[in-house]
Amino acid sequence: MTTLGILHPGSMGAAVAAQARSSGVEVLWCPAGRSASSKARAERYGLAPVQTLSEMTERADIILSLCPPAAAEDVARDVAACAYARLYVDGNAVSPATMANISAIVQRSGATAIDGSVIGSPPSDTRSPRLYLSGPADAVASVARLFEGSAVQARPLPGEIGQASALKLSYSSYQKASRVLAAVAYALASDHGVEAELLEIADGRSTSYLAETAYFPKVAARSWRWGPEMNEAAHALEEAGLPSDLADAAAAVMERWAGLKDTSPDLALVLEELHKGPETEPT
Repeated sequence: MTTLGILHPGSMGAAVAAQARSSGVEVLWCPAGRSASSKARAERYGLAPVQTLSEMTERADIILSLCPPAAAEDVARDVAACAYARLYVDGNAVSPATMANISAIVQRSGATAIDGSVIGSPPSDTRSPRLYLSGPADAVASVARLFEGSAVQARPLPGEIGQASALKLSYSSYQKASRVLAAVAYALASDHGVEAELLEIADGRSTSYLAETAYFPKVAARSWRWGPEMNEAAHALEEAGLPSDLADAAAAVMERWAGLKDTSPDLALVLEELHKGPETEPT
């Protein structure tokens, strides 16, 4: 039986790991230094605890990293320091250049790096995200087999390291930045008492995020993670010789929501935080 190590069981990582487990894969996780919420998720999904990261690297055939993008390289270094020499999948929202760095880090310990990206919501009975994979074909196929028959749709890409990351950030640079822009536009209209008229205009466009004001609080609560992702998107755009201003600006906007991490704020508080400069402590 294949053994998978997950770093770490956040809302996405735990749900993805659970799909592999439902397909007959043993899934390990390391509780050391993790939050009570992570421990509760791991227990709920039946993930098997190990005492140390070294124990995970000794037992796991494949390690999957799903963490905030700002921590992706450090996580790879921790794994490499354990002399891990099997398959390492970085499934984080990082730029192709960052992914190349991660690949170099894990290859120094003898591991094979696989570039991955998850697009969609955490898998469930009603949601089926895509896991795009690029890198050595045999290694990619081994990872894809973990999710056969599950709610995670593994999609191998015909390319090397960097392809999956580029796809993720190509999508994210629009999908996430456009939601931030919609929130800022709504805040401006609200300041001038014309938010109802703005929504009337937006409602005439069936795909406009401006009509989804109920989603703004969710964006704000996730900005602690999405902000670093926008920084990575900016790097990817710069690497391609494209303007990165919007991605940089989106990250700066998200910094104003940093104090709302993993909360359930109402719309009024979300708009209030947008008015505060980065030097002001969020409420």
